[in-house]
Amino acid sequence: MAEKWKDSSLNDRKTILAKRTFDDYRRAIEETFNVDIICDASRGYQYRIDNARSLSTDRIKRWLLSSFAVNNVLQGSRRLSERIIYEDIPSGNDYLLEVVKAMQDGKVISVEYDNFFESTPKQLLIEPYCVKVFRQRWYVVGKAKGEKVIWRWALDRFLSLEITDKKFRLPKDFYADIYFNDAFGVIVDPDECKVETIRLKAYSENHRDDYLRHLPLHSSQREVERGEGYTIFELRVRPAYDFCQELLSYGEEVEVLSPQYVRDYITDRIRKSLSRYKV
Repeated sequence: MAEKWKDSSLNDRKTILAKRTFDDYRRAIEETFNVDIICDASRGYQYRIDNARSLSTDRIKRWLLSSFAVNNVLQGSRRLSERIIYEDIPSGNDYLLEVVKAMQDGKVISVEYDNFFESTPKQLLIEPYCVKVFRQRWYVVGKAKGEKVIWRWALDRFLSLEITDKKFRLPKDFYADIYFNDAFGVIVDPDECKVETIRLKAYSENHRDDYLRHLPLHSSQREVERGEGYTIFELRVRPAYDFCQELLSYGEEVEVLSPQYVRDYITDRIRKSLSRYKV
């Protein structure tokens, strides 16, 4: 391990890696990724991750590992920094760490929220249950004081945020993965939009069916029929606004077959779009 560090491109000064320093780094990695790094004496004292499978099955760990890997590449070859382009998340990061801190401490946050649909900003007291990123925006999901339903707020619409001294308990029956299980994006309105079996016909034009085959819209998506120039997929999801917007973005390459009311909604939106162009 010391030899690898000596020859590493990150070691500009060719310093020697002390055993104590290595052990500090090893413990930090174990804590960050919740893994066990053990020394295998039978293989020449090589180090390996004992529970490596957890890295591939945990989404947060995969995201962290990916971030660290890219960062190491950039540090190792700074000439590549201009050739690796990230998708920018405009301003949500300004408050993300504070929200996560409030989640860790189980504390209510006080925010000034500028909603697009209201004329003036609102002051809200929010119990932050979880955060999620979707379409270049970070969202905090939880309950606002005086409200009974779980809601979501975009962090880039926060004008201010303060962590209060007021504590809250995360509901025992709330699990972020389960909450978003039937959602395409961040909209989960059980009273307004129920889960449906959506049947889509993706055409081979521009290989849209291939794209959906390799990048499914939802984890429930399955291929049920393949014909000349098309593929039919089914998925169980809430056909909320964000999902329908995604379908509309595919234009003529994807057709909603059922349920009929979703097909009618998409048809109506296409007609309104055409009317903008006086067609």
